[in-house]
Amino acid sequence: MPVDRRRAPPGHARADAPAAGPWHLYLIECRNGAYYAGITSDIERRYAQHAAGKGARYTRANPPVRLIGTRAFADKSAALKAEHAIRKLPRARKIRFLAGA
Repeated sequence: MPVDRRRAPPGHARADAPAAGPWHLYLIECRNGAYYAGITSDIERRYAQHAAGKGARYTRANPPVRLIGTRAFADKSAALKAEHAIRKLPRARKIRFLAGA
């Protein structure tokens, strides 16, 4: 079934839109040993997508081995900024970033 990508009218959410709530930055270890960072409002659903080969292009080629950790943010904008920041960090500091250190 195709996904409807049209915008909902102002004040109305699309039926398939995630529920409002906190956004999460997550870090996955992939089969090749690399870390993959992303954001989502539903960790379980997003990890299942990656594991099923229906997530990001990178995780389709390098399937996830485990979810290393997550960090909650108040909104999508803050989570996107954190995702950008974690991708710049050396591998050893990424896990500490998730812990808020």
